[in-house]
Amino acid sequence: MTQRITGNKIGQDKKHIDPREIKEHTMRGGQVDRLSKNVKPKSNRSVSVNVGESPLSWLYAHKHLSERQFLAGEKLRIAYERAVIGTNITMSWNPMPPSKGRRAALGQMDQSESRLNAKQRFDDAIACLGDGLEDVAWRVICNCESVSSAEKALGWPTRSGKLVLKLALDRLANHYRIA
Repeated sequence: MTQRITGNKIGQDKKHIDPREIKEHTMRGGQVDRLSKNVKPKSNRSVSVNVGESPLSWLYAHKHLSERQFLAGEKLRIAYERAVIGTNITMSWNPMPPSKGRRAALGQMDQSESRLNAKQRFDDAIACLGDGLEDVAWRVICNCESVSSAEKALGWPTRSGKLVLKLALDRLANHYRIA
């Protein structure tokens, strides 16, 4: 199954995200000669990199998560990234200048309001998870830690993290009303 994400609207067909998208990158190698400090060129190598790889997309691609759970996790990650991203310090190229009066753009939020909105959505979603589930959800979904490293950091037994993460994702899906 494929999943489509557009901004914060999940399910539209504008941008396609494939959790198994792989691209080839060329790496240029070289060795430093310790005596002369010169770099001796080596042959180029090719490396396969999964561009959209995150622990959540890996679990979904390997059929460990349902589509409902994956969509809930992606929605939380999007809210987190929008809440954390700072404001622009360069020129804004918005189509309508912010103004008051009859010619003002309707319903347009500035970046700080949008960021505060995203932070509120993120805080509400984390609050619905409660203690115990919020830790693993933040570590795996938002911080992109692997499930095994989250288990170690939280002091949990091996192979318990995936089960707890699935419980957290189910609760998130209920919070977001994803059917």
